[in-house]
Amino acid sequence: MLDKVRNVRLLVVGDVMLDRYWFGEVSRISPEAPVPVVKVERQEERLGGAANVARNAASLGAVSALLSVVGDDEAGRMLGRLLEEGQIDASLHVDRDIDTIVKLRVIGRQQQLLRIDFETPPSHEILQAKLADFESRVAQADVVILSDYGKGGLTHISEMIRIARAHDKLVLVDPKGDEWGKYAGATVITPNRSELREVVGRWSSEDELLAKAQKLRSELGLEALLVTRSEEGMTLFADDGTHHQPAQAREVFDVSGAGDTVIATLAVMLAAGADWAEAIRIANVAAGIVVGKLGTAVVTREELAAAL
Repeated sequence: MLDKVRNVRLLVVGDVMLDRYWFGEVSRISPEAPVPVVKVERQEERLGGAANVARNAASLGAVSALLSVVGDDEAGRMLGRLLEEGQIDASLHVDRDIDTIVKLRVIGRQQQLLRIDFETPPSHEILQAKLADFESRVAQADVVILSDYGKGGLTHISEMIRIARAHDKLVLVDPKGDEWGKYAGATVITPNRSELREVVGRWSSEDELLAKAQKLRSELGLEALLVTRSEEGMTLFADDGTHHQPAQAREVFDVSGAGDTVIATLAVMLAAGADWAEAIRIANVAAGIVVGKLGTAVVTREELAAAL
């Protein structure tokens, strides 16, 4: 099945961000406040948000395209360079009124000590231009991922789902917030446990979770609902029943970006012809590999093949 991945053409749309890492040694507490002093020794920059989803798909061997918005700044230009290095066909609309989203993480002794976020929502005119670009690009894709980080880049998501479905494309959505009506008509949405709880409320048993999941799926007209459940693995709710995969990770080092790996792998496998059960089995294995790495990371096709 992994051999067919080379032919998959994937379009990712959503909020992109630059993940910055400052690594250093911690040897003392500041005399100014009860906080550690980090002597920065190394800096790293990686693709984050929707860009990390596109990078994960490309790492598996798929032809990956990305559509998003950045600011006219150094971080936006760095994102462009990293995307080019990752062989991702990126269409980045530049909005001069915003700053590119940056997440700065300070790491000491392999532990994240602090995260600082820089962000501004994009302007209406730029988003309208992005929608027109989406309409022209969707025909060339086999599958569409809408990666919603709640930063304002997917204001027209309902229209995007409608356009993609009219072209008979698979549409996968990574949701955010508690207003999920805008995701109606997608093929599948992939919330984590806490995101689902925010929308459907708590559950006290698997039967109650099943009832809530199937009710939500019916209300939104979804083919499937995939819930990632941390140490409990992941569960897919579909017409043909429930498919569950227990957690694979032997050692959990960092869960940041694991959801990006899951949705990218799921999309690529479905587009390559896998059924739901096979696609989530492989996505679950990929997630088990990526949480053993530090920061927003990817799984290569070779790593995945060796683990299957």
